[in-house]
Amino acid sequence: MLKIASFLPHPPIIIPTIGSPLDLRKVDRTVSSLKKIAKIYAEIRPETIIVVSPHAPLSPELFLFNSSKNLLGQFLQFGDFETHLAFKNDLELLEEILSSLKKENIPCGIIESKELDHGTLVPLYYLREKINFKLISFSYSLLPREAHFKLGKVLQKVIKNSSKKIAFIASGDLSHCLTYDAPGGFSPRGKEFDQKIIKFLEERKVKEILNLNEGLVEEAGECGFRSLLILLGILDGIGWKAEIFSYEAPFGVGYLVANF
Repeated sequence: MLKIASFLPHPPIIIPTIGSPLDLRKVDRTVSSLKKIAKIYAEIRPETIIVVSPHAPLSPELFLFNSSKNLLGQFLQFGDFETHLAFKNDLELLEEILSSLKKENIPCGIIESKELDHGTLVPLYYLREKINFKLISFSYSLLPREAHFKLGKVLQKVIKNSSKKIAFIASGDLSHCLTYDAPGGFSPRGKEFDQKIIKFLEERKVKEILNLNEGLVEEAGECGFRSLLILLGILDGIGWKAEIFSYEAPFGVGYLVANF
């Protein structure tokens, strides 16, 4: 059964072995929020966490699930040679998910890679200090929005029918174009995108999110919109409420921490 769902950012700079003390002060609200989320997860103690990441291996026409028995992660590319994360894959639940997706004709596939991407690892960094859990990691696709929402609805059914306590994390950052020195350059529409996403979540306006102007989404330079669509599919028909823990953009990228 679904016990908790979250939308979490994934900037490696929030990890103490990567970000400098000055950088960490700039993202203090994000780090504090993630620590609060970790305490909530510790109280719930999910047995399995499912994470969709924008940076997991991507197929334009398939949702790819990692089928490796052991899932490992490091941050070598960010200069961190100390941090090592390791998880067991929940292969039993993964098999149920893949079977259900195929029955619903949702294009999906598997990859087998022990190495996890930072989009998966960063949201789990603070969580794994509090609890032990199995993990399922997958990527979204470039298929239409409706396919992502439908995938979420199928996941909801699988999770509901499971006797396990399950958590779902949609990993993603909002606009990458909020300042002139931002990774995606500057676009005035970046702030508009972030504000609308937060407002629509607070007001539970799912249709408005699903129908956001394509030009707005593209100009925002985001990487979390599709993750959010899957999350909303999982929550479809459930009496949910978005709790916004924090939002900040000290480096020109929108970091939203939200719990459902």
